Amino acid sequence: MRSISGDLLLQRLGEQPDDKLHKRLYNAIRTSILDGSLPPSSRLPASRDLAQELSLSRNTVLTVYEQLLAEGYVLSRQGSGTFVAETVPDSCLSTTSAPVGSDGEQRPVELSQRGNALLQHASASPKQWGAFIPGVPDVNAFPHQLFSKIQARISRRPAPQRLTYSNQGGSPELQQALVDYLRVARSVRCSPEQILITEGIHQAIDLVTRMLCNPDDEVWIEEPGYWGIRNILRMNSLDIRPLPVDEAGIVPPEQVSGAPRLMFVTPSHQYPLGSVLSLARRQRLLALARHTGGWIVEDDYDSEFRFSGQPIPALQGLEADAPVIYIGTFSKTLYPALRLGYVVLPKPLTAALKTAHAELYRGGHLLIQAALAQFIQEGHYTAHIRRMRLLYARRRAFLTALIEQHLGKQALSEFNNNAGLHLILNLPDSADDVAIAAAAGARGVLVRPLSRYYMLPTRRRGLLMGFACVPEEQMAAAFEQLLACILENLR
Repeated sequence: MRSISGDLLLQRLGEQPDDKLHKRLYNAIRTSILDGSLPPSSRLPASRDLAQELSLSRNTVLTVYEQLLAEGYVLSRQGSGTFVAETVPDSCLSTTSAPVGSDGEQRPVELSQRGNALLQHASASPKQWGAFIPGVPDVNAFPHQLFSKIQARISRRPAPQRLTYSNQGGSPELQQALVDYLRVARSVRCSPEQILITEGIHQAIDLVTRMLCNPDDEVWIEEPGYWGIRNILRMNSLDIRPLPVDEAGIVPPEQVSGAPRLMFVTPSHQYPLGSVLSLARRQRLLALARHTGGWIVEDDYDSEFRFSGQPIPALQGLEADAPVIYIGTFSKTLYPALRLGYVVLPKPLTAALKTAHAELYRGGHLLIQAALAQFIQEGHYTAHIRRMRLLYARRRAFLTALIEQHLGKQALSEFNNNAGLHLILNLPDSADDVAIAAAAGARGVLVRPLSRYYMLPTRRRGLLMGFACVPEEQMAAAFEQLLACILENLR
């Protein structure tokens, strides 16, 4: 069996000038080490094996290995083999270089207008764990061992249909499990055929906007709202109309001049402010969608985590055959790297969007979907959510107490409704929340500036503080660092 290193060196041998075999092999290995194709500490094939793979004599390979050893490119370990050295003599003379033009200058990179716009508004944090990163659950508390057992059981003798592409919108087992769960937990009305499994909410929104909107179509979003949605809408060349949010959720205009194609809302727990969409406004949006022929996109990203009172039913289930595209995710309830979300499609859209999803994204991960279906059907999912709800409630109360103790109750958002995975810490209009977040990040404390969630110039100042992944014993020290950054900015 040919090794990966053998394949690489066979290719490189063909690229060498017509010279003696040992010199061609020497140059092939040396070049591969210098350009990183053979990384430091990687093991080279045994001389006998490499000779067979390259159809060379073993003496030729031994001669080259000895030369590379003498020059410091490789190391020989008794009984273990030959390895690329950690540092090599010509490491400062790497053969890799940036693309250059005819005049020797680096080739300029030209991105599209929408590509440049995306980069200008990019907000994804390079760090996704620690105090007080918003929206990240405690991934350590997930029952990994239990889930691994379910996966192992399914993977022992997997059916062929679980190992190929999916063109039915996902695993039938997971589709059925979600129907049963959503009916009870979220009052969602649907059948398994209406469930489409996606790689998270971003893919779902991208699919919906591509399939239902033409360039320059008007879409409504919440102001402030999730920056990830705005970036997808920009990339799809849509006319974004931000609508203000108050204590009763998004505020639809009294007079609708155009016909919004899509209306994006987070009705159960507005992101980021936290208000709940009132019944009157839910009915208003449904009537508008029916009248204009548009669709409501309901993002129910963290609805499971309400720490007091009754759960808020989904907008989708308020009316039969509602013009609502319901989107959910397992990123908050389980862990983000799972990259599994789901869409409940209105019946008229089901066939078209499932076909489009298969064409654009090639659905897969059917084994892990089947494992997740069993995890849900056996009751582990709801049990895990109950445990996490209690854990997050304690952490939320602890952080709330810290904020009130040091900054007073007025520092907490007036939309505080005891739900979700983050709090809003209010700041005076004179504060620079972007600078505070940057200063805190330099001290290892991760918060997000509220002002970055607005599109329009009029914007509130504040900080999004996640508490879900921060044990109570770590909160006080992290909060002290953040408080110092706030006070320095307000001087």
